[in-house]
Amino acid sequence: MSDLGRKSFGEQVSEKVTPQSQKSTFQVASENISGAGDKIIGTVQPDSDKSTTQKLGDSTRSKADNAQNEGSSYLDSAKDTLSSGANFVSNTFSNAANSVTGKTN
Repeated sequence: MSDLGRKSFGEQVSEKVTPQSQKSTFQVASENISGAGDKIIGTVQPDSDKSTTQKLGDSTRSKADNAQNEGSSYLDSAKDTLSSGANFVSNTFSNAANSVTGKTN
């Protein structure tokens, strides 16, 4: 059970398992706003004022957020690497073609 003034765990789970495609724009915005508010409250509220279940819920969400951010970081790095590789290959072929045709940039 979540603490008073906090988003219930059931509501959080329901929001996560419902596909975004089945939500209205208002629902998505409302979830984002209430989720951000709950995260802020969870951050500023001292652990000593939280119930055991709320501490566990906040800790779990924090770890999930960190994992998601780390995953995004790895994905961005992979995209950058692939983009650089694609540019290298493109430039190599372009330079080879120019060399064959005698064209200069």
